[in-house]
This record gives sequence, structure tokens and C-alpha cells, in this order.
Amino acid sequence: MAKRRSYAGRAIEISFDMERCIHARNCFLKLPQVFDPARKPWVDPDAAPAEEIAAMIRTCPSGALAFRRLDGGRDETPPVLNRVAVLENGPLAFAGDLRVDGEAMTRATICRCGASGSKPFCDYAHVAAGFAATGEPPAKDGDAGTDDRGGVLEITPLENGPLQVKGAVEVTSGTGHRLNVTKTVYFCRCGNSANKPYCDGSHKRVGFTAAGPKAG
Repeated sequence: MAKRRSYAGRAIEISFDMERCIHARNCFLKLPQVFDPARKPWVDPDAAPAEEIAAMIRTCPSGALAFRRLDGGRDETPPVLNRVAVLENGPLAFAGDLRVDGEAMTRATICRCGASGSKPFCDYAHVAAGFAATGEPPAKDGDAGTDDRGGVLEITPLENGPLQVKGAVEVTSGTGHRLNVTKTVYFCRCGNSANKPYCDGSHKRVGFTAAGPKAG
């Protein structure tokens, strides 16, 4: 697992984890003076106000970018509601008070094509693999949950199987349409379910192999 690389400025420290990047390009498109892949180093934390940089980093869907305020400003906190968005032909984008395989984070994109080399995280392999899956699946009839969509959300990759999600969460389409509110759900991560984004047991049929939870 690659370590985060940090870039400290006067008011904010920016960190980056390449293995979690899905190349959404929010950083370069919104603040090119701060984030420029053609420059070395590619991050200049003093090229914009710290509040602007922090606001942009909060839009990084994968959590590859993170920040720490050095000027007494507010660090990132989890959103009030836990959410997972089903992205068209791409990963599951989580935001909330997340514990991904035990690690605390607020944003994460999780592979659902089965091809990522950085499982459980997406590494953009779905593009080369030609993964095709709608980001607008039908809504479930009747929510299994309540209006409570906060609290810790446990996200656990099961060995050779699906992604287990436990905790209050709202499932949405890629465009934000509500599909379901639940407290336990299993998402396909082999890419072969006929009921995407949910698991239907196809991982057994296709012989999907992937590591399970970390020991301990």
C-alpha cells in the first residue's frame, strides 16, 4: 500500500494517495494553480487561500486528496448523512463517517468492476476493462431504513465475495436520485451480478477472487 505524500504550506497541508485516485480531475479543473500534474512538485499549497483549497478537496470523491489546516481553520469532518452513489460504468462513491476495512475516512470510491489492482478501492481499471453498468438502477420498493442516515458506516470487503455495508446509509444514483435507505446491504464487487449494484451470488459462479478483511 502506497503511503500518502504530503505538501505543507503556510496555512494548509495537502496529502495525496495515488492508489486511491480515480482521475476525476476536480483538483486540476477547479484549482489549476494549486494542482498541476505537469509541474514538479505538482501541488502548491500556497497558491490559493486555504479555505478554497479545503473546499475543493472535499469534492474529491475518492479521498485520494486530504488536508490538514495549519492556520487554526476547521479540518474535515464527516457529513451528517452517509451516502453511496452508484456511478455510471464506474465505482461506488461513498461519503460519510466511514470505516473502510477498519480505516476511518470521509470519502472513498470502491471498485465494483472486479478489475482494480487496489481493491477494495477503485483505481480506474473499469475503463480499460470496458465495464458497463448503469448509474441509474431502479429504486427499491419501500425503504428498509428510517430517516436516520448518520453514524459510523462499516464497509468490509468479504473474501472472494461482495462488499458488506453495515450502518445507516442512503443509496443514490449517480445523479443523486434516491434508490434505497438501509442499514445492511451487500454490493457486487465482481462485476458480474445481474442485479447491479447489489450482489446476487455471481461471484461464486465466476470464481471471483479477492482478499477479505484485514487480519485483526
